[in-house]
Amino acid sequence: MPTYMDYMISPLPIRIFQCMVDHSKLSVKSLVILHAGHLPGRTLQRNGTTFDHWAFVYIGAGRGYYQAGDGPRQTVEAGTMFCLYPGTTFHYGPDQDGFWDEYYFTLEGERVQEWLANWCHQPETVKTIGIEEAFFSKMEMVFMLMESGIPANQDRASLALEALLYEMADRARQPAATSRSLFVHKLIGDLTDSVYQPLDSAAVAARHHISIPTLRRMVHEYTGYPLGEFVHRLKVAEAKMLLLRTDKTLKEIAAMLGYADVFYFSRLFKKVAEVSPRTYRARMG
Repeated sequence: MPTYMDYMISPLPIRIFQCMVDHSKLSVKSLVILHAGHLPGRTLQRNGTTFDHWAFVYIGAGRGYYQAGDGPRQTVEAGTMFCLYPGTTFHYGPDQDGFWDEYYFTLEGERVQEWLANWCHQPETVKTIGIEEAFFSKMEMVFMLMESGIPANQDRASLALEALLYEMADRARQPAATSRSLFVHKLIGDLTDSVYQPLDSAAVAARHHISIPTLRRMVHEYTGYPLGEFVHRLKVAEAKMLLLRTDKTLKEIAAMLGYADVFYFSRLFKKVAEVSPRTYRARMG
């Protein structure tokens, strides 16, 4: 797996992928993923930067800013997406002394122009997408397909990414969030940021000035899972990241996430991910 340290970008290991296939061997030539990557804990800011190709950037955690040309400076938060493209100067990055968790995909091909004409409107604006475990799983699948070096898998990666970006764009086209939905986003963000801490329902409810029954009801309505199960799923998602980008043992990861019984956590992981932690690391790593 192409994981390495670059302290100019992030204090955490980053993963960079590139198309390893001769373009003449591709069946899908109208859309090619040139580069892709996952930059967890990114701290690097870029200002006055230009690009030769289109890139789509999804932020899974953290906060920062984005500005296209002379346009307004926009806030970037977890669950948002923005574009980088030729012909414009960009200023973007995490807030000063902050970070964000970035996934990016750099593309070329005439298919992008079709997107712009039909469903990828206003590329100069930050889009609110939301955070779903399925997004991360689909991006990891794209990485795995690219890394194989097999032409058919590179084609599959491009088509899989197109489907994911369409899904994200469709999510962004939904009606503007109400004050209640914004509140729920903050609540879910709080739970996500607390993944390394034991779940304290009373403390979470108190921070948001709601009762514990209201907390449970809102989480269930928004995610479709009971509060406890949703937190387990958040922790499993974090475990996936740790399995891929660190050499820590499963016992160490379980302890970090608040599970004293590694065997219980292994069973929980397999229930959620449908593969054991060892298989997941071997297959995706």
